[in-house]
Amino acid sequence: MSHHEVDFNYFSQEDLLDSGCFDMQLIMDVVEQTLLAFEKGSIMFPEKIVQIFDPRTQERINCLPATMLDEKICGMKWVSVFPENPRKYNLQNLSAIFVLSEIEHGFPVAVMDGTLASNMRVGAVGAVAAKYLAKKDAQTIGFIGAGEQAKMHLLAMKVARPSLKICRVSALSKAEEHEFITQLLPVLPDMQFIPTNGNAKSAMEDADILVTATSAQAPLLKADWVKPGAFYSHVGGWEDEYAVVTQSDKIVCDDWKTVMHRTQTLSRMYNEGLLSSHDLHADLHELVAGDKPGRESEQERIYFNAVGLSYLDVAIALTMYRKAKDARVGKSLALQHEMIFEHPDIAKKIRF
Repeated sequence: MSHHEVDFNYFSQEDLLDSGCFDMQLIMDVVEQTLLAFEKGSIMFPEKIVQIFDPRTQERINCLPATMLDEKICGMKWVSVFPENPRKYNLQNLSAIFVLSEIEHGFPVAVMDGTLASNMRVGAVGAVAAKYLAKKDAQTIGFIGAGEQAKMHLLAMKVARPSLKICRVSALSKAEEHEFITQLLPVLPDMQFIPTNGNAKSAMEDADILVTATSAQAPLLKADWVKPGAFYSHVGGWEDEYAVVTQSDKIVCDDWKTVMHRTQTLSRMYNEGLLSSHDLHADLHELVAGDKPGRESEQERIYFNAVGLSYLDVAIALTMYRKAKDARVGKSLALQHEMIFEHPDIAKKIRF
């Protein structure tokens, strides 16, 4: 091996699945540990880069960097979100890839699938919030949306609240609701699944935990459907009417300073002067650290909005990388064997 050879590991989604990375409790633990690392200042968290190609559909590719200083790892998620893909092309709407580099010499250590980690992060963050904010005996969960992130939310919420027994789901088509139930019933055989044929009210009304996970930019969730004591996990951009926010007893974000500049319901209200920073109860890391209380009464309506934090994605990717490497799956690929002018025939390859 040349002194200047640079290698990295490549892991496909199948490699990650085969090495046991689809472990929701593990990922929820990583989320909590990383939130605490952020609170103590050992995370570099720059602003993400967003390229929106169609303002109407929100088709976009984002670049999300972060550095785990204690782990000496810098990472980046390159993620595309094309909401029209399922309807137009029968394709998934999200795909992602990670690059991880060590920060001693700056060389890459891994290039890997990011779709699994990205979708698991969404569910895990919502479930960590539910751990502190949902009623401990929650039994019914309702969904508007039946895609990958809704599925991940259900798996994670079941970890956070094993008491959950009934799942109601509303989607744009009966086929989507059927697929949601068909795929998750073998995983959660004790759960009672109820399709609603697109009736969002039936899915959400009287639910202890409510989840909206759609690509819609519309006030789908109505305040009248959110009962006292309910916990609401808001996943997308604008999915609920403003009254859902104003009637809530507590509003919690994954990171309010990030949320306020985006397109979420809370962001819209902030930009319209209808919501201020004083209306926020806490960021999620404050609950995990015990700096602020979670649920304090059985009657509180609690609103949680996660915009998505790159440092959580990178931490999850690092955990998956280590599991996959320990499992000896994936491939080792060479980025270079020598430096450019060390190649013995370099003179023949130079063009003028």
